[in-house]
Amino acid sequence: MYSLLKKEIQAFLGSLIGYIVIIVFITIMGLIMWVFPGDLNVMDSEYASLSPLFTMAPWIFMFLIPAVTMRLFADENRSGTIELLLTKPLTDLQIILSKYSAGLLLVIFSLLPTLIYYLSIYYLGSPVGNLDQGGSWGSYLGLLFLASGFVAIGLFASSLSDNQVIAFIIAVFLSFIFFIGFDFISSLDLFGAVDLLIMKLGINEHYASMSRGVIDSRDALYFLSMIAFFIMLTRLKLSARKW
Repeated sequence: MYSLLKKEIQAFLGSLIGYIVIIVFITIMGLIMWVFPGDLNVMDSEYASLSPLFTMAPWIFMFLIPAVTMRLFADENRSGTIELLLTKPLTDLQIILSKYSAGLLLVIFSLLPTLIYYLSIYYLGSPVGNLDQGGSWGSYLGLLFLASGFVAIGLFASSLSDNQVIAFIIAVFLSFIFFIGFDFISSLDLFGAVDLLIMKLGINEHYASMSRGVIDSRDALYFLSMIAFFIMLTRLKLSARKW
């Protein structure tokens, strides 16, 4: 399992994909927070806060994470190496978790440089350190949970096709539905009391709670359940291939 995880990470870092993801994410966030004028510009807001990062990151991740995960199984399906992989002394779950961990680690690598923004805002505050540190770290945890969910969705989408572009489109579509789609459906007031339940099924409801720095076990359980759900679907897809 460790060998497969190492292989996947080397494949990411040995190609341009991993570096492009990190550079694109950092560049876009830097432009939004420090260059483009508007409410999300830190200097224009005159308030020491990382909220622009936690507001925009999910929308950027909605496209960047599928770009990371689209090759995980699609490339194996296209080249036919998935058959060889399934004959190795690894269970389906071990294969899936190895690829999932590799995708998640790359996303974590892309988040690490944002600590520069944290330090910048920390020292730009008046007085120095005038930053809600507890809320910021809680928001980072929420963003990590959200990214973990997107990786699970992208992994499942990659298992559905041998075409990376199709896997990317499916992952973006599913990520959009889970992030904002349930909120939109519940806002239509079509199902009465069930609308609240529909809203709770969406990622945004739980991410918004965690991005305020409030760590609720129910939100964490939601993300863990969603990750387990898509990993289970991926496992069922691999099992169906054997049959």
